[in-house]
This record gives sequence, C-alpha cells and structure tokens, in this order.
Amino acid sequence: MMKKIKNIILATPPYHAGVLESAGIWPPLGLVYIAGELRKHGYNVEIYDSMSLQHSLEDVRCFLKDKNYDVLGVSSITASIVASLEMLKISKDEHPNAISVLGNVHPTFEYKELFNSHSDKIDFIVRGEGEVTLPELFNALKNGDNLKSISGIVFRDGTSITVTPGRNFVDDLDSLDPAWDLLDWSLYKFFVIPKSRMGIINSSRGCPHDCIFCSQQKFWNRSYRELSPEKFIHQVEELNLKYGVNVVMISDEYPTKNRERWEKILDLLIDKEMDISLLLETRVEDILRDRDILWKYRKAKILHIYVGVEATNQTSLDIFKKNIKCEESQEALRLIAANGMISECSFVLGMPDETHETIATTLELAKHYNPDYGHFLAITPWPYADLYSDLKNYIREYDYSKYNLITPIIEPEAMTLTEVNDSIINCYKEFYKWKAPQFANDPNDFRRDYLLRATRLMMQNSFLQKYMKGRQMPHSVSTPFKQMELV
Repeated sequence: MMKKIKNIILATPPYHAGVLESAGIWPPLGLVYIAGELRKHGYNVEIYDSMSLQHSLEDVRCFLKDKNYDVLGVSSITASIVASLEMLKISKDEHPNAISVLGNVHPTFEYKELFNSHSDKIDFIVRGEGEVTLPELFNALKNGDNLKSISGIVFRDGTSITVTPGRNFVDDLDSLDPAWDLLDWSLYKFFVIPKSRMGIINSSRGCPHDCIFCSQQKFWNRSYRELSPEKFIHQVEELNLKYGVNVVMISDEYPTKNRERWEKILDLLIDKEMDISLLLETRVEDILRDRDILWKYRKAKILHIYVGVEATNQTSLDIFKKNIKCEESQEALRLIAANGMISECSFVLGMPDETHETIATTLELAKHYNPDYGHFLAITPWPYADLYSDLKNYIREYDYSKYNLITPIIEPEAMTLTEVNDSIINCYKEFYKWKAPQFANDPNDFRRDYLLRATRLMMQNSFLQKYMKGRQMPHSVSTPFKQMELV
C-alpha cells in the first residue's frame, strides 16, 4: 500500500534533567544529519527541538496540532523514552494518519519491549544510524515496496513484529551534509561565555573500547569511522562564518584516536585562526600520549576537556573495563590544567558494594585528583549495557525518565537509595566548597571568571538548585560570585 509522504518533522522530546543543561543548549546533531539526507531525496523537513525550546507536553500538542505533516520522527535515549512516547501519542491523537518513527540508542536495543507495550504509538523503529535508512523507508512507503527489504527497521506486520537485518554503518562520513539552516540558532548558547552561540559537530563516530556501563560502544558495535580533517575543518568554518557560532562542542566519543589525523586537525585549526572556542571529550591515555603537543590543543582554541576518569580506585576501573590506571587519570588532569585548559571529569557512585566510607574516600581522592570540575554520578544500568546483568538484582527504580545519571537506580547492599542520593549531593557541596576559593584566587582573569560563572550556573540552574538554597558560600568567594553577570 502506497503512502503519501512529503512533509517530515524530526523532533527531540520535551525532556530535561541533569547538570549539562545548566552549562548550555546545543543543537540536536543527529537530526541535523538525517534532515540533510532526507532533503537530498526531495522531502520537506522541519526540525522541532522541543527540548531546547523548553516546551511542555501541552506546548507539543499545540505545535503539532497546527502542522501539516506526514511523518513525525522522534529521537530518544533511555532517560527521554517516556517523554518520546508521550510525544508520539499526542501525534496520533492530533494526526492519526501521520506515520510515527522512533530512533536512537534506546529504541535500537529495546524495540521488542517498545512494540509489545506501545504499538499503538509507534509505526516504525529505526535501529542504528538513520541517514540511509529513513530515506529508503519513506521511498519504499511511497512506492508500495516490500518493507522487509529495508535494513535496520522494526515494524508490526499484522500480529507479528518484523525485525529486518541490521544495516551497515555509513562508511564515508564526508558524504553527509548536515542541514544547519533548519535550526533556530538563537536557541543555542554556551552560558559560561556571555553572548555566545553554540554549535555541535562530529569529527568521528564510534568507539572501539568496551567500557561495560557505556551505551555508545554498544550502539556503534565498537566500530570507528572518521571525517577527513579537511571536511571537519570545513564544517567548523561554516558554523563560524555562516551561522555565527563561536563555541563548538566536539561531540565524538573518541575524536583523538588517530594521533596523526588529530594533529592535522589541530594544525588546520591553528592556521585558520577562527574566533571560536572548542569543547572536547577524550580519553586519559590520549592526553598522556599527546603531552608533547598539548600546547597545540590550546593554540587551536580548545578551551575545555572532559576525560573519562569514572573511578578513583583501581578495582572499580578494572570492573568498568576502563583500561587505565588511577595515577594516569590524575596526571592527565594535571597536564590539561598545566597547558591552560579547563579540566572536567566524573566519578561514578552507587555500585552494589558502595558504603558511606567508600564514598567519603572517593570524595577525598577526587580532591586529590583536583579537576577543575568534578561530577558525582549515580551508576545507571542501561537495560542493554554489558553491566546490566550484574546490577539487575540491585535495581530499585524502573521509571526510565529517572535513568539520567543523577537519580540513584541501584540500591547498594549497605545503603538505601535515599542515602546514596544524599551522599551524591554532599559530594557536590563539599567538593565545590573546597574548589571555590581556588577559582576566586586564580590569577588568570578569563579562567577565574569562567570557573566562577560555570560553578554558579551549575549550582543555580541544575538539579542541584533545590539542594543549594540557603547555603552560604565561603566569604572568600561570595563577593566574586555575586559580581558574576550571567547570560
């Protein structure tokens, strides 16, 4: 049966949680790439970033009610799946004939559960990357072709669920053309730098490592592909010159894997002398590997680096399969700061053997590691991660909207969920009580203002806000905090 498909809405769900949103708002990169490929096939595409718009479900209903569309595609991670399903339900209420498509990490793995419980809301699930799958699916629907020939989809065929074979990943990332022009760029800001416009970009996709709590290595099946340095620089330059972006988040899981390629990217960034700041996440071992060229990182305008530390004891690191040593993490953080960049990392709490004493030890060791920013995260058992089977018997929270690395899900043998939550909040309070005087006394004006502003944003705009009300800051930093002008 042929379907009329011309107008497509790609959307983020109205979901919010965590610390990250306190720092900024960035575009939905996956939807931008998919939109670009759909347009090559003649489809009219609109991106509805309800998350960045801070829309409620009622706002979503008002938006969709007035739209003329044939397809609504929603992207969802585990924490946002409840909101995504609500969005699809609204679409079915307002536009019963519109096709609903769900994609991204959670649907890729949990398609059976979703179709068994929510088949009234979902017509198709896309597993893995969507840039090739979605145009093929919509073309097949328009032409009345056999859907079983489309790789990487799940759909209900009568009373049964059809799961087609997985699709190979896009081999040539340079061939993809992101539809940046579909975004409302006034939404996207990095709050830490006043009057900034924030973009997000991939230089690679995938990760070959096997950290057992991670969803990304599962999603990419431990594959790894790279943009050419020239294509990456072209996209950064386009964001900067055409759209006024002056802060770019490199969102790769592992952008620095190939040192030769990565150094070429740094050299090209240095040559271009763009008015930008770059935010980066990478691995501890690559910072150690690159100690001799970290000056290039800073000269290339890399401002802020997150490294995956995760734990302060070797036993936990080995369980997580991080393949690093504690002292290596500490040295990487030191090197980042020594080369004039902001360092950030996280410490995972709440494993089954966690106690008040082990958390106190983690807090003290976090201070010893001395990152500029440390986050204390609740271990979260994604239902498809390798760690899930080991943690299953300790799960006490089954509401996926709380699977956000903030809300405790696992109840340790010696602690309650409430005690884990209180301990996480206490770690934040004590760590930043200890860090704040360092920030206030930093001799570099830009670094001092950046660190103070970012800390204030985190305390006032994140989940920590309700725990920080009425808390007095140390006298040595209260005046600088009060003087910070927030955007």
